[in-house]
Amino acid sequence: MINCRYCKTDKPTDEFYQSAIRKNGTGDCKECIRSRVKANRAKNADYYKQFDRDRANLPHRVQARKEYAQTEQGKDRQQASVKEWRKRNSSSYKAHDLVNNAVRDGRLHKPSQCELCSNESALHGHHCDYNKPLDVMWLCDPCHKAWHKDNTPIYCDERKLA
Repeated sequence: MINCRYCKTDKPTDEFYQSAIRKNGTGDCKECIRSRVKANRAKNADYYKQFDRDRANLPHRVQARKEYAQTEQGKDRQQASVKEWRKRNSSSYKAHDLVNNAVRDGRLHKPSQCELCSNESALHGHHCDYNKPLDVMWLCDPCHKAWHKDNTPIYCDERKLA
C-alpha cells in the first residue's frame, strides 16, 4: 500500500503510475493526477486548443493521416464515421439529401459564384435554418467557415431535443 500525497489515502500499487511513486513510499495516485491534468487543461483551454491544432498540422502528422486514410482500416473507419454522423444528425442529413436531389433534378439552381464574395470556386449549400431544407445560401469554403464561426444554424425540432 502506498499513501497518496494529495488525497491522503492508502491505495494499492496499481493505483499509481510507476513514475509517480517516490522512494519514500508516497506518490500521486492516478485519480489525483488525472483530476489535476483535467483541471489544468480546463483552466488553459485556449492554449491547449491552439497547441492541439498546431500539433495536428505538423507535416509528419498530416502525412500520417493521409496514409492512414488510404488503408483498408482507414477507409472502414471513415465509412463508420459517416454513418455515425448521419445517425446523430438525421435532420441535417435529410436536408443535405433534399438539396442534392433538387439540384440534380433541376428544381434548385446552384449558382456559379459565392453569394458573399463572388468567388467562383466549389460551392457549399449552406442551411441557416434546417426547418427550411431547400432554402440554402451558396457559399465558398472560406465564407462557409466564417459564417459558422459567427453564427449558429437553426436545427429541426428533433435535433433540439437530442
